[in-house]
Amino acid sequence: MSPCVTELRGRQMGTSYEKDVVAWAKEQAALLRAGEFSAIDVEHIAEEIEDVGKSEQRELISRMAVLLAHLLKWQYQPALRGKSWTRTIAVQRKDVVYVLNEAPSLRGKFNDAQWLDLVWSKAVLSAENETGLEGFPETCPWAMEQVLDPAFLPE
Repeated sequence: MSPCVTELRGRQMGTSYEKDVVAWAKEQAALLRAGEFSAIDVEHIAEEIEDVGKSEQRELISRMAVLLAHLLKWQYQPALRGKSWTRTIAVQRKDVVYVLNEAPSLRGKFNDAQWLDLVWSKAVLSAENETGLEGFPETCPWAMEQVLDPAFLPE
């Protein structure tokens, strides 16, 4: 038996998920490793696993919205172009690629019209707030391959 399970058996088990999620997670991991499946909090573990996927999706949405907003600013404010924008664009591209490498199934989001609409609307709102400009395109004018291409900058 693992020392962690022995330790768990030696004290009161069952930290509440709602009370202390970190202690709960450690207990659940120890129970899983020990094969003590009857003691597992199945419902909360399932929620946590689903949340991992949701977290990755939120990360991709956030990175893509920042990237697209900067591409809009690049295109619509040529007089303000600078190293800061090029660095932000490059960093966001690398972060998007990293997320996609960690969760390749998220590439399918690029073909999801509803998801693209959400990302684009966030990008436009951000660009409008940062520039004071209005009248950006209603849909993304660039293919996702262009957006992620390190050499692409809209003119």
